[in-house]
Amino acid sequence: MAPGLTESLPSAQRQFSDLSPAAIFPDGIKTSGQHPPLYHELCAVEEFPHGITGPTVWKAEDYTYHPERWVHSFTEEEIVEMSEAADGFIDAGIPLTGISKDNFQLPRLSTLLQSIRSELLNGKGFILFKGFPVEKWGVHKSAVAYMGLGTYLGYFVSQNERGHVLGHVKDLGEDAKQIDKVRIYRTNARQFYHTDDSDIVGLLCIARALEGGESDIVSAHHLYNVLHKERPDVLKTLIEPVWYFDRKGEVSQGEEPYIRTSVFYLEKGANARVYIKWDPYYVRSLTRFSEQGLIPPLSPAQLEAAEVLEATCNRLSLHMILDVGDIQFLSNEHVLHARTEYKDHAPPAPRRHLLRLWLATPEGEGGWRLPFHDSAEKKRGGIQVNNNPPIAPLDAQ
Repeated sequence: MAPGLTESLPSAQRQFSDLSPAAIFPDGIKTSGQHPPLYHELCAVEEFPHGITGPTVWKAEDYTYHPERWVHSFTEEEIVEMSEAADGFIDAGIPLTGISKDNFQLPRLSTLLQSIRSELLNGKGFILFKGFPVEKWGVHKSAVAYMGLGTYLGYFVSQNERGHVLGHVKDLGEDAKQIDKVRIYRTNARQFYHTDDSDIVGLLCIARALEGGESDIVSAHHLYNVLHKERPDVLKTLIEPVWYFDRKGEVSQGEEPYIRTSVFYLEKGANARVYIKWDPYYVRSLTRFSEQGLIPPLSPAQLEAAEVLEATCNRLSLHMILDVGDIQFLSNEHVLHARTEYKDHAPPAPRRHLLRLWLATPEGEGGWRLPFHDSAEKKRGGIQVNNNPPIAPLDAQ
């Protein structure tokens, strides 16, 4: 076991009374959170394209045997630059929630990250970094450097009701069958193809499982084209705003516990692109409401659409394995991702552990023009419960 991964971790709840709120939360305290779409902005099925072209449409065979197209191995110079920036940030005594491009400067690597941000938003939508030295640096310094990279791609948004902006994908022994209460990232269960409540998601591998836990991704625009050709009836069902998504109790006072929405949307304005929002665990967990007559149950057409979507993704997907020190960044606008079920090593070996970032890219800074009221907000999306502030714990809670 690497010594750096068993170090004693600084407390995520440390008090920083000598720092101003702007230093602790440079992008503001609250994430905009989960909201229904602006229904008057939603487009009818007839307004959607008959097909999608461009760099967001890709096939697995385009990349399976061409890692040079989507893998970047950190150079020694890049690692030194990240290391020096991380050491300087730690020495300054600023909490992780206060990290920003201003206090984590990467004069050379920032140029690459700017191009990667554009590729995530407008290109193929994914990148795999290799060679991030987590075993040498340990969890704390690795988290600093990882979040520092994230500041060049977007703004941190909360990933759960606790306000976590540094998430931990780790099996905590929770019951994955209780899908109305349990978030699947806290279990070892399979995660079906889905998108997250952010514009970009990042995953840094700290420790691998004994077996399983492998990653699959698919171009949502290639999926759209295939469904349009093979199952236009399914595509029509996915476009209609008849889908309810569970919020699993992560709601602020006075908010509804579910959201009515679509799966496929069109952007606002001219040259609108197709956007996807999907997670079957959040769609299938609503029986407690449908049994009370509060919302309609899933129709036979919806149940079939969910099955066809998953099966088609499985057929079209690009498979990858994240090794220790790998970082995967994905677009949530036009890429779906999944994870296989996994089994951890027996103690005392570390459990599978990934550090997760959810990043927002507002439309005023090149982000997609989404049919939601918060599309222009800096910290759009995510999960916000009441006034809970952001925190960045260094292990799962």
